[in-house]
Amino acid sequence: MYVLALDTATPALTVGIVDSETGAVLARRDRTHARGHAEVLVPYLLECLAEAGLQRADLGAVIVGCGPGPFTGLRVGMATAAAFGDALGIEVHGVCSLDAIAAEALTRGETGDVVVVTDARRKEVYWARYADGVRTEGPGVIKPAELDVAGARTVEGSPTPAGLVAVGKRLLGTDPQPLVPLYLRRPDAVETAARA
Repeated sequence: MYVLALDTATPALTVGIVDSETGAVLARRDRTHARGHAEVLVPYLLECLAEAGLQRADLGAVIVGCGPGPFTGLRVGMATAAAFGDALGIEVHGVCSLDAIAAEALTRGETGDVVVVTDARRKEVYWARYADGVRTEGPGVIKPAELDVAGARTVEGSPTPAGLVAVGKRLLGTDPQPLVPLYLRRPDAVETAARA
């Protein structure tokens, strides 16, 4: 099955087409920029389809990273995934973006205890702890100095299409659950009345 995999939970947007049977990434686009995911996500998606020699109807599922991440970034990716899934009549599954990073690290041979961190802005990081790719703690948000990484390697980065599909592969063919964003903290924006 050809799977559209995308993530907008970190400053690095990623989108790709993955063959879920082999794990092969047929096409991939990345862009590191804290803002502007909305402008390039759909064009990148269409470029990936063209590069892979596929039509939209060839896709069998969508897997999207649901964070943790900032409100706007998550909404861009999740809304796009839901829209494509609805338009094509295919399943859409959400996965934890940190799990996808851990899965990718595992394929590189990073076994044992690993702490995955991503930039949460405001001088904080999103984190989760894994033992051989299985999440044992988190996800959470914390100041880097307060994060206990004793006995573990730290892995930083962004999800990849292969990592997203590795985590979401077990969900393929099951009834999709509602996409639930992992915000982990309150939004920066507040209503004017709430500021007073």
